[in-house]
Amino acid sequence: MNWKILAVLLMASTIVSSTMLERVSSSASELCTALTTLLPVIAMLMIVMAGVIYAAGQMMGAETRARANVWATAALTGALIAVLIYAIAPQVLGSIYSTSEFKCYAAV
Repeated sequence: MNWKILAVLLMASTIVSSTMLERVSSSASELCTALTTLLPVIAMLMIVMAGVIYAAGQMMGAETRARANVWATAALTGALIAVLIYAIAPQVLGSIYSTSEFKCYAAV
């Protein structure tokens, strides 16, 4: 009697785990697509924002100019990190989820 229950539980766990792996792979694929779609746009906006902040700071006093330089540098650093994530994320997610269901396409 105990063997039958154990066999049923084993089959149920196998079915559930395969379904869960499909969902995880699908979610990773959607995440990768979202990253490759949004990050270049965000990086470009941050670069433009850094330029505007730097230019506006040059018209102000010394203290505001220094703060504007720090903010512009922070925006450029954020843009650089976004570009690095954009370049690395598909390879990392692809190596973690190396199934045939994992696809990373940028929306065109």
